[in-house]
Amino acid sequence: MRKRNGYRISAVVLSILLFFGLFSPGALKADAAFDVNAGAAILVDGETGQILFEKNSNQQLGVASMSKMMTEYLLLEAVKKGKVSLDDTYQVSEYVYQVSQDRSLSNVPLRADETYQIRELYEAMTIYSANAATIAIAEKIAGSEAEFVKLMNKKAKELGMEKAKFVNATGLNNKDLKGHHTTGGPTEENTMTARDVATLAYRLVNDYPEVLETAGIPKKKFREGTDDEIAMENWNWMLPSLVFEYEGMTGLKTGTTDFAGYCFTGTAERDGQKLIGIVMDATDDKGEGTYNARFTEMKKLMDYGFTQFERKEIAAAGSTVKGAETVPVQKGKEKEVKLETASDLSVLVPKASNTKYKTDITLNSSDLDKNNELVAPVKKGKVVGFVEVQDEKGEAVPFLKAGGQTKVQTAENVEKANWFVLSMRAVGGGIANGWHWLIDTITGWF
Repeated sequence: MRKRNGYRISAVVLSILLFFGLFSPGALKADAAFDVNAGAAILVDGETGQILFEKNSNQQLGVASMSKMMTEYLLLEAVKKGKVSLDDTYQVSEYVYQVSQDRSLSNVPLRADETYQIRELYEAMTIYSANAATIAIAEKIAGSEAEFVKLMNKKAKELGMEKAKFVNATGLNNKDLKGHHTTGGPTEENTMTARDVATLAYRLVNDYPEVLETAGIPKKKFREGTDDEIAMENWNWMLPSLVFEYEGMTGLKTGTTDFAGYCFTGTAERDGQKLIGIVMDATDDKGEGTYNARFTEMKKLMDYGFTQFERKEIAAAGSTVKGAETVPVQKGKEKEVKLETASDLSVLVPKASNTKYKTDITLNSSDLDKNNELVAPVKKGKVVGFVEVQDEKGEAVPFLKAGGQTKVQTAENVEKANWFVLSMRAVGGGIANGWHWLIDTITGWF
């Protein structure tokens, strides 16, 4: 992650009068009274990872089958790297067979020693939350579920999921794994914070957007036309044609266990605006957890995002932030390099309000020397930090750590000066201005 204790340029310029208001400290908030009935919740901009609402978002809770988003991520990553193909086949192990026969769990029954295509197991997992199919995928990728869990926890750290803990591939309670659990105690299950879940969902749909092509399927038949045909209805009842149909709903994953309660990660898009919402341990107005409650509360969350916010552009890609136009360069032909924004800078803001905003640039301390300078050679387009948007009080607009804050990059190349120029500069350091002029002139020759 970017470190902020390095070279920090406070660019309080670019104070643009924008017509929007302020969230609670550190966040943009359209309605201070807004709330959802859930143990924890979060709403983020699906494009940038900007946080629009959060409740108990750092509290570690059960996530149940929302865990399968990590299994999806690792599978799609393996496919991208060529390690696995969706056309590959898998032969059912005794463990997978036993779990698949338990219809009290979400499952498509699998035949012992039968061969299945990874694609159909992936669809069963993503549409129907099939648990045995998920374990099968874990075995295909890592050889065993225990080894796959190691990959899950390793990837969680890579993605910046600070408190995530995986003990199995499915999100089931370990006691439901027919005595095959190898990580954690028999009653343990996976836990995450709402921010962790949001981070996973954000990276999944941005790194592998094709997941929504499958997660957005309302109904499909497993092994259609065979004796093993079974109807799969997506557990995300907010998809088109299902009971809680919601305009623009595209995914993503539900989860339910006694430990976790009723959970849901929803993704939706309207008029080009993408939102990711998470509710964990959702309840109704009476405080009771139900299947319906998670969809009712998700509707509240999505409606809030779509109706209360609008996107405002602050700076276009390639813009120079006034007051932070350059950064010093050591050992270069030039003594500094110009900086520019790598992409458009925009945030979602509450409608019909009026607040002044400013920018702040934070450079990556890992790219700087002990004098807080870049060291030549420096290539054009090198990302050296990011732009942060702040309110009048200096509070930053919050983003997921995995989010897409606008990056700052170098606008030109700076070649390394040769030994003669560097030597002359060293000599010139203690001599009069006329000598400085001579050194700079000679530098230009080389």
